[in-house]
Amino acid sequence: MPPLNISAGPVELTRQLCNIPSVSGDERAIADAVEAALHVHAPHLRVVRDGDTIIARTELGRARRVAIAGHLDTVPINRNLPVRNELDAVTGEPMIWGRGTVDMKAGVAVQLALAAELSDPAVDLTWIWYDHEEVASHLSGLGRAVRNHPELFAADFAILGEPSNGTIEGGCNGTLRARVTMRGRRAHSARGWMGVNAIHRAGDLLQRLSRYEADRIVVDGLEYREGVNAVRVEGGVAGNVIPDVCVVEVNYRFAPSRTEEEAAAFIREFFDDADEVEIVDLAPGARPGLDAPLAQRFVAAVGVEPTAKFGWTDVSRFAALGIPAVNFGPGDALLAHADDERVPVAQIEFTAAALRSWLAADERPAQARA
Repeated sequence: MPPLNISAGPVELTRQLCNIPSVSGDERAIADAVEAALHVHAPHLRVVRDGDTIIARTELGRARRVAIAGHLDTVPINRNLPVRNELDAVTGEPMIWGRGTVDMKAGVAVQLALAAELSDPAVDLTWIWYDHEEVASHLSGLGRAVRNHPELFAADFAILGEPSNGTIEGGCNGTLRARVTMRGRRAHSARGWMGVNAIHRAGDLLQRLSRYEADRIVVDGLEYREGVNAVRVEGGVAGNVIPDVCVVEVNYRFAPSRTEEEAAAFIREFFDDADEVEIVDLAPGARPGLDAPLAQRFVAAVGVEPTAKFGWTDVSRFAALGIPAVNFGPGDALLAHADDERVPVAQIEFTAAALRSWLAADERPAQARA
């Protein structure tokens, strides 16, 4: 595998990064490539590695520090690598097509290019590229690195390069997964009246889900949309047996105004007729944090109106550390994980230019800069 050429700029670097397969659990090669490239192209950064997570920091003694992060892993590849160049069928604008272009190697490419370029930024910077984002939250490389090196994550503001179409998305919804179990009694299907069909019992539960209208909740001026959806159903014994167990896996996306405990209580009440409700994954949301001074300056510098982030992202982990955080990256989140994942070249260039301009802007009085 050829080494990464960070000096080629964020557009070409997007292609290079995407062409290194890095499905969750297989990030070693891309982490090696990122670490090696930083040692060559960014000698001004102190680089720390934790598993397949790379942390690179300036240590200039600035009054404020900004953390900028992105994950290295992708969902599985499905005949969509290597990347290719194409033109958008409607607008004719140049696109890069392939797995990871949106979620989120274009964002990582922007960060890597700026990490090498900005040796004298206006604020101290902590760049973070981490493994295991696209899987259960307890596997997160970011979470692991925070536990192992908490001192490296102190910051006044954080930016996560998740795809946001080049706009600023504040905070994020929380996410909960639960296994909801309905029980019955086995019997021969020729004498079904002798048993209790657990799958039929689950039918009422599924109807309840289909009728549910998700809440819209305003948090710190941004409107978040909630949702409760069945994402998997398990049940059945054999073609001639009345099933005695049916499990419906449910995903609840909840507004950041709710705590984890409130979200779990809501789901247990929603399915109060179930035989068992097991919470199997739970991650809190994050409030927008746009009232922080650095966040306000960032919004002003980018020049876009912030919106709410409906999905869960790792801004939640920064919020848990008391660090206000936003999502800002190239790519349309509606194309994340899609087989035709693709990112506009112009968005890569815009996000790089916006971040560069803001991070390089020195707001100190002239006498303080002298």
